[in-house]
Amino acid sequence: MDAAAFQRRIEEGIRGLGFKSAPARLYDPVRYMLDLGGKRMRPVMTLMGCDLFGGDIEQAVNPALGVELFHNFTLLHDDIMDHAPLRRGRPTVHEKWDTSTAILAGDVMFVRSYQLVSLCPDHCIRAVTKLFSDTAIEVCEGQQYDLDYESLEVSMEDYLTMITLKTSVLPATALKTGAIIAGAPDKDAALLYDAGKHIGIAFQVMDDVLDVFGDAGKFGKQPGGDILAGKKTGVLIRALETAGAGDRDALLRLYADKDMEPEKKVSSVTRLFGDLGVRESLQQEMNRHFDTAVQSLDAINAPAEKKEAMKAFFGQLMKREM
Repeated sequence: MDAAAFQRRIEEGIRGLGFKSAPARLYDPVRYMLDLGGKRMRPVMTLMGCDLFGGDIEQAVNPALGVELFHNFTLLHDDIMDHAPLRRGRPTVHEKWDTSTAILAGDVMFVRSYQLVSLCPDHCIRAVTKLFSDTAIEVCEGQQYDLDYESLEVSMEDYLTMITLKTSVLPATALKTGAIIAGAPDKDAALLYDAGKHIGIAFQVMDDVLDVFGDAGKFGKQPGGDILAGKKTGVLIRALETAGAGDRDALLRLYADKDMEPEKKVSSVTRLFGDLGVRESLQQEMNRHFDTAVQSLDAINAPAEKKEAMKAFFGQLMKREM
């Protein structure tokens, strides 16, 4: 099976989750969130991680769906904290309903994700659920760092620590979960986790770049949403590290200005980012983490053709529209 076939299997699984019809204000937002789509990269990784070591992917489907539900729960709550109006080009759950409804819908997705992850073979249930629980805590830690960094001086090292926890440990866990289910040796499962972590970092750096320089119609988010939210993304951090005193002061003034018309603010900040060469610098950061992910994958004892398929999948993830 290839990545497209794995994705179809995941979509089939999502359609079969069978959330209740009542209370409608609890379950309708859950269905809406899942219907927003996306690449389903994390659950696909779980199936690919299982297949890499010759496992039965059907044994990995429920845990993969749990990973996807957990991911969507984090997006839903993240949108609330960021006051984001759009998710994948459509209104966020808290905008379409209200904040209390969105919080509760996220909570039920979180609980259901645990139910699904625990539906793995008996021989690995302890290892899989421990990994998932540890990851859930790390994601919360990363989210807290993200909130803290809105009012702190942040280095690129701080930023990479934050996105590792908030974003990249989940694809790493998705891959390792599949490997554990397939009975992979601990060393190989650890290497696969490392590959997932670094591809996750590269993906998040690209996400930050796309927020500024991406095509909104293709990217599916509010253009410059991170700028308007005052978020300390890799783009801003690298710009502040690169800028001279004048440009640095100008950037900080723009970010602090709450009264400026949003489109003007975004365009002014974006122009400064462009002048400072931030996009090109972060492309190098993305490439570094992508290469590290491939090196970890190369070191795994698994069929070469399956490793090549996973490398191709990693490459596809990095070909998002700028």
